[in-house]
Amino acid sequence: MEKILIEKRDFFKINMDSDNQLDIKNIFGNDNPVHLEIGSGRGEFLIQKALNFPDVNFLGVDIKEKRIKTMLRKLDLEKHANVKLLRVLVDENIKKWIKANSLEKIYILHPDPWPKRKHHKHRLIQESFIDALSKVLVLNGILEIATDHEEYTNWIIKLFKDRCNFISHFKDGFVRTPQESHIETYFETKKRNEGFEPFFMKYEKIGEK
Repeated sequence: MEKILIEKRDFFKINMDSDNQLDIKNIFGNDNPVHLEIGSGRGEFLIQKALNFPDVNFLGVDIKEKRIKTMLRKLDLEKHANVKLLRVLVDENIKKWIKANSLEKIYILHPDPWPKRKHHKHRLIQESFIDALSKVLVLNGILEIATDHEEYTNWIIKLFKDRCNFISHFKDGFVRTPQESHIETYFETKKRNEGFEPFFMKYEKIGEK
């Protein structure tokens, strides 16, 4: 088993040079569209998405090594050739290690809401972070966000409301019904069982800032 995990680590895991941007084309060995999941957790979403869309490259990012190892155990060397994993802290510096206009989609599923007001500065989704995501998304690229925290939903909608370079796909800024091909993660199932239904948001990049 240890030999297999080492083999998977060598195949799926990217070792990033902090001084250089990722060469995504070289990493995947093709020109297929690239989707990024920020905070891949246990990998349910990423792993199933990769199976559903074999002609798309999926880059999963998480800061916790334990979660990377969990995903490695679930990935199949033959079935998930379109998946790569990267352990890195994601913030506005994403534009330094991802090339501009290189991602077709970005998924952020259930980020930490940091519910206390004094902790709002720690939230992932801030004005500067949206600026950075705009840089790495292609024109008409999609950003999908899900959270079960209503106040965080309102926070996110407010940040996007007055931006001229993103447009919401939903009239009210969110929907409560999962969209087609939705994949429910362990965390979403857990929160649903506790009575917390998710808010789904979808934004499209329609121009530069």
